[in-house]
Amino acid sequence: QVRLVESGGGSVQAGGSLRLSCAASGSTFSRICMGWFRQAPGKGREGVASSWIGGVGGFALYADSVKGRFTISQDNAKKTLSLQMNSLKAEDTAMYYCAADLAPAGGCRPESSSRDFRTWGQGTQVTVSS
Repeated sequence: QVRLVESGGGSVQAGGSLRLSCAASGSTFSRICMGWFRQAPGKGREGVASSWIGGVGGFALYADSVKGRFTISQDNAKKTLSLQMNSLKAEDTAMYYCAADLAPAGGCRPESSSRDFRTWGQGTQVTVSS
């Protein structure tokens, strides 16, 4: 059973930066897709960024809404995925969730349905004030 532990988040003014981290542990796996999703009040859960961790790794993919502002970094040995969020906007305010799956049906892409990811972290709140 894969477990995800998130850290980071908080409150910041528009234009500021925050960093989220997610560590995967539990079952032995050589490669896993990890991603970040977010859910604002009254809205559905949307993918933000994703990447394969472990094995030959992979390159990060980003939702159009965060390209150029958010950056993923990964540590394959520690199986962690961090999300550096710069130039934050009020519309980035949401609960951010780390998700993982060994083989998401829609691929390791932020466009994949959240239902394709079977393991989730507890979520961490990001609030950006304008």
